[in-house]
Amino acid sequence: MTKTTKSNAATAETRLLTEEEIRAMGEEDYMNPAQLAFFKDRLQQLEKELLKNAGETTEHLRETVLVPDPADRATIEEEHALELRTRDRERKLLKKVQQSLASIDGGDYGWCEETGEPIGIPRLIARPTATLSLEAQQRRELKQKLYGD
Repeated sequence: MTKTTKSNAATAETRLLTEEEIRAMGEEDYMNPAQLAFFKDRLQQLEKELLKNAGETTEHLRETVLVPDPADRATIEEEHALELRTRDRERKLLKKVQQSLASIDGGDYGWCEETGEPIGIPRLIARPTATLSLEAQQRRELKQKLYGD
């Protein structure tokens, strides 16, 4: 094996799969190392983005501008409140992302917490932090709707 061939083989092993390649895999390949690497990368990118947004918000809120006009001041305060609500949602998502990364490391990622069945590739692509299969999630939402849980 030449040096170039070894390099190409190493690149093929470390190259992340695309969504199409992941979707095309059979059930027997569910949560294989390549799929886990794909989702780990996706979750790490999301984590970086959320942390970057939080840092930008902190900097933005530190930029205090004294505005004499009460209407302008109210507008600025409303923008800050909206930004803080958005960051609060992102903070909750960040926690879920970090839990998902931990479940990848623990070997539990991709399996429903309630039933132990596969969550499914399409659902994980759409929502990489999902912890329940679609059916289990629907049951939980119906229960919450009926009983206000």
